[in-house]
Amino acid sequence: MFLYYFRHGDPIYNPDSLTEFGHEQAKALVKRTSYKGLDKIFSSPSIRAQMTAEPTCNELAIEKTIADWANEGTAWKEFSVIDSQGHGCWIWQSKSHREMLNHPEVRKLDAKWYEHPFFEEYRKKFENGTKRIDSAVDNFMLELGFEHDRENGCYKVVRPNGERIGLFAHEGAGKLIMSSLLDIPYPLVSTRLEFGHSSMTVIWFDETKDKIYPRVLQWSNDSHLFSSGVSTKYWNVLDI
Repeated sequence: MFLYYFRHGDPIYNPDSLTEFGHEQAKALVKRTSYKGLDKIFSSPSIRAQMTAEPTCNELAIEKTIADWANEGTAWKEFSVIDSQGHGCWIWQSKSHREMLNHPEVRKLDAKWYEHPFFEEYRKKFENGTKRIDSAVDNFMLELGFEHDRENGCYKVVRPNGERIGLFAHEGAGKLIMSSLLDIPYPLVSTRLEFGHSSMTVIWFDETKDKIYPRVLQWSNDSHLFSSGVSTKYWNVLDI
């Protein structure tokens, strides 16, 4: 099975929507998604994620399924903090929290990084948020035919799949999902891996193996933008 994770296009956060550029990115994505096609399409309930999925859904004649658990708003409530300037932000956007996420003591705690005393103020919501996303990811994967063995960091097939699955969602929620899905500690994923607007990340689940270790074939791929002549500036800022 191949799992394709798409971040929404260039957004308008209030009201929840896409900019004109975001719509261009979503249309450009069709060229890539229609190359091999998708068998099922899931989307966060947010309008910007659904708008990004819509051109692909129309092209492939697939009705999307809403994945409430991938909602960015829920993830924000669970993994946002107040920075030194008194502003709300994702934990990995706060300088002091970002540095602690990479502290040796925190890294030694692995999946229970939130148990470090530094995070005491937010510990309960970090812990609950982690448990929620782990449960949601495991249920999602089980519905697709894969049982997650978290103790050994692998999956086993309970029902052969062989499909191409698309999930349209977000950056903040995406870092949590990928941390949980890949069994990579959240501090490492959140501070090192990014998702560009309308980008495509591909995870391969090799069903020929007894123990499946999901393999990342592509991360934040924007080739659809390049091939369509659409700007590839990361976050509309970094020219890469």
